[in-house]
Amino acid sequence: MKKLNALFAAGILGLSAQAQAAELEVHVQNLTQGIYFTPILVAAHPADASLFELGMPASMELQAMAEGGSIAGLETVVDSVGGEVGVQEAENGLTAPATARMFTLNSSDTNTVLSVTAMMLPTNDGFIGLDNWTIPTEAGTYTVYLNAYDAGTEANDEIRGSGAPGEAGMPVPPPLDPLLGMNGTGVTTEEVNTTVHVHRGNLGDAAQDGGASDVSNTVQRWLNPVAKVTVIVK
Repeated sequence: MKKLNALFAAGILGLSAQAQAAELEVHVQNLTQGIYFTPILVAAHPADASLFELGMPASMELQAMAEGGSIAGLETVVDSVGGEVGVQEAENGLTAPATARMFTLNSSDTNTVLSVTAMMLPTNDGFIGLDNWTIPTEAGTYTVYLNAYDAGTEANDEIRGSGAPGEAGMPVPPPLDPLLGMNGTGVTTEEVNTTVHVHRGNLGDAAQDGGASDVSNTVQRWLNPVAKVTVIVK
C-alpha cells in the first residue's frame, strides 16, 4: 500500500509539473531610430537566479555582452542553473531599427521567469534588459517594454574601439561603419556610477570628422523604451 501511495503521489507531482509547463513564443522588436541590437539572449530560468541586477556591479558575463555583444557567457550561466535559452527563428545577427526577432522556448515548474539581454550599438556598454519577469501561467499574449541600461563597466566615450571587455571604445560592425563619425576626442573618460543603471543615452554631436563623439546626435540618440517584447503563452 505504501508503494502504491508513493507511485500515486509521484504521478500527481508529474501531472502538476506538466500543467505548469508552457510553450512560449517571444518576439523582441527594436523601437529605436538608429540603434542596432547585437545577438539577443532570451531565457527562461529559476526565479532565484538573475542575469543582472540594477544597482549591483555587472558580472564578467554581463560585461562581455554589454561591451562586445557576446552572449556566450550568459548562456553558460543560464545552463548552469537549469534554465532554457530561446531558439531564434533566423540567423543570430544584428537586429536593425524597426525590425524584430522571434524565439521559442518552454517555461516549467522551475523555470518561471523570463530574462532578455542584448547590447545596443553604437554604445560603449549599453544594453536592453528584462530582469526576471514572471511568466504568466495562463495562455495569452503579454507585452513588456524594455529600457536601455548601462553596465557601468566602461566610460561612455562614444568613440570607435575594439569592443573587447576592459578596452575603451565602441565596436563598429559593418552596418554601422558608414553611419558613424570618425576621430572623436571622447565625451568622457570616466563614469561615476559603476553599477548597472538606467543609461543616460548617447549624447553624440553633428561632426562627421572630429568633435567629441563618433555618434550622430540626429540618428543614434534614443528615449526609453527602446524595445518591445511580446510573449505568447500557449
